[in-house]
Amino acid sequence: MCVYFIGVKLASRINNESRQGKVLRAAIVGLGKMGLSHFAIVNAHPRLQLQAVCDSSSYLLEVLGRNTGVKTYADYDELLAKEQLDCVFIATPSSAHATMVEAALRRGLAVFCEKPFVLEPAEGYRLADLAESARVANQVGYHFRFVATFAEARRLLDLELLGRIHHVRAEAYGPVVLQPAGSSWRSRKSEGGGCLFDYACHAIDMLNHLFGLPSAVSGTIFNSVFSAAVDDEIYSNLHYSGGMSGQLAVNWSDESTRKMSLRISAWGTNGRMSVDRQEIQIYLRKARTDEGLEQGWNTHSTTALTRPVWFYMRGEEYSAQIDHFVECIERGVTPIASFRTASDTDLVADMMRADADTARTAIAFPVRGVASATARQVRDAPRGLDRMARWFGARGEGGA
Repeated sequence: MCVYFIGVKLASRINNESRQGKVLRAAIVGLGKMGLSHFAIVNAHPRLQLQAVCDSSSYLLEVLGRNTGVKTYADYDELLAKEQLDCVFIATPSSAHATMVEAALRRGLAVFCEKPFVLEPAEGYRLADLAESARVANQVGYHFRFVATFAEARRLLDLELLGRIHHVRAEAYGPVVLQPAGSSWRSRKSEGGGCLFDYACHAIDMLNHLFGLPSAVSGTIFNSVFSAAVDDEIYSNLHYSGGMSGQLAVNWSDESTRKMSLRISAWGTNGRMSVDRQEIQIYLRKARTDEGLEQGWNTHSTTALTRPVWFYMRGEEYSAQIDHFVECIERGVTPIASFRTASDTDLVADMMRADADTARTAIAFPVRGVASATARQVRDAPRGLDRMARWFGARGEGGA
């Protein structure tokens, strides 16, 4: 915690000295890992003035107030009533997002909300409609969209660099849950806990960003490795209009990686692409000289693609996404990671939950003396079928 305070104190002095003209008055709600990260970055931004924070921990509020001078609140409604704000950053447990986001929107405030956006897609689309009708800037913290290699991948795919894409794959691994642990909101599915919402949503969101939404999912598997009540690993098949297929593999109980890794791969008629935070690798059957890409393998590192940021905290993308949020407020820029695109991600995640809970048929190993394999039911209760009707009504026009 003291690491954040050192950065905050220094950033506060620089910020106060460098601010010129009108600044945006901001508050942060929820002071966990992401809330404190946002605290440091917002406090250093030359066009943001951090006015207040809100959290349920009286100890944390007392320490922050004493060391930084920021106003503190234990009640969100009181903060909204007393502070004159332009925007709010919400980094609470996911189950609280919808209520807090709506309260801020109805006061005309721009909202940056951490991922996952909400737990029910229909609620997310309703909030997206509300923000868009009020013309209020809205953004969700899918920071991988601001990683330079993934941004370059999006640009090249828009140029149809790979020709017709026929298969995509997303993988995300990390060492989050490596032993049975005590109860917290992250271990309770009803509050947005589990690998699906904490890890897989990043992979789903990036697939949506690069290739569009799937029309269906199948063969979804949720496994618990160490957790008692939530999923630790997820595997799923994705089906797209036009015949493109996809796969998702996510595991947050993998200690072979130092921190979260996300890799997206795509195969097309003119080659293949593999991209992660460090580099983008492209194999082309035919060169694209207009893009400086040769036939065969081409590799570009993130250091060559990443723009410097005004304040570094955990990665350039964390500052870049907040800078983009400010641009959305001040200049009306279309958000790269909006409430609507985040609701699309929630929708695909909900499709996977329903699929995992639905009865399916598998081909059993043939019994000796039997000429062909027999089918057997591997699941009994079609618990997920009650959600299927909501998929097609949630998005409205152009739904999944």
